[in-house]
Amino acid sequence: MTRERIVVDTKVFISGLLSSTSPPARVVERVVVHGQLLGSTETLRELIETLLLPKFDRYVSRARREALLDRLAPGVERVEVVQQVRACRDPKDDKFLELAVNGGANVIVSGDADLLLLLHPFRGIAILPPANYLERPAAL
Repeated sequence: MTRERIVVDTKVFISGLLSSTSPPARVVERVVVHGQLLGSTETLRELIETLLLPKFDRYVSRARREALLDRLAPGVERVEVVQQVRACRDPKDDKFLELAVNGGANVIVSGDADLLLLLHPFRGIAILPPANYLERPAAL
């Protein structure tokens, strides 16, 4: 069976690290085990730069943040963005839509209200908060 193609917003990864039993943490685990995580140059750069910010040192050790990056790296399918998207009120969120469109994603997992409330679904791609994503049956 084909693995579900998934875009995960940077904030979901951050939230997952801050609480290991939270829905975002369970999303990350599920994506790593059962899904195909998609990443573009822009989304991966944002993830790495954000995870390594010193402001998170007091909440999660740098070693744990680096371990997450090491765990994700082998399974990320790099997607080249050739089709630009300009649909979000916050242009910084367009990179996740671009990744989803260019990577043939089935779903975007995000807690961003603009994406969830204003754009779901986007060009046939579901945009779900972590808890709702977890309610879907896992593709095996």
